[in-house]
Amino acid sequence: MRQFHLLLIAAATLVFGGCEQQKTNSETTTATSDAKPAEVLSNAPPVVSTATVDFSKLKGRWERPDGGYVLEIRDIAADGKADAVYFNPSPIKVESTQVSSDGGVLKVFVTLRDVNYPGCTYTLAYDPQSDQLFGKYYQATAQQTYDIAFARLK
Repeated sequence: MRQFHLLLIAAATLVFGGCEQQKTNSETTTATSDAKPAEVLSNAPPVVSTATVDFSKLKGRWERPDGGYVLEIRDIAADGKADAVYFNPSPIKVESTQVSSDGGVLKVFVTLRDVNYPGCTYTLAYDPQSDQLFGKYYQATAQQTYDIAFARLK
């Protein structure tokens, strides 16, 4: 019986500790909510969340207003792998597209593999308030990273 009580106390501690950690993360996010999602992104592929997440908001056609580049996310599998195409304005081969969720933020990681695009990547985060994707574009040939945004095409 004593072991049962200790087990209950341990479980309650874990649950309460998890709630406190979530609260702390929420407070941190709130404190930095003025920051653009791109400021917290890296060029590393995202860690795929194993939780069930609704990625449907990421589907659609997205355009970079600084040059007419279009990213179209067509389909997203349960494991986060996505079917996407990219245009500049002609089609550019997309090697892979992966979506994930990190702290409730929907993310997209795209790798391009074509002439003049030898492993260029997009690391993007979805901002539901503006219905835009913000992030970084890594230009592999020049080895430079640029802040970019995509607006949803209606």
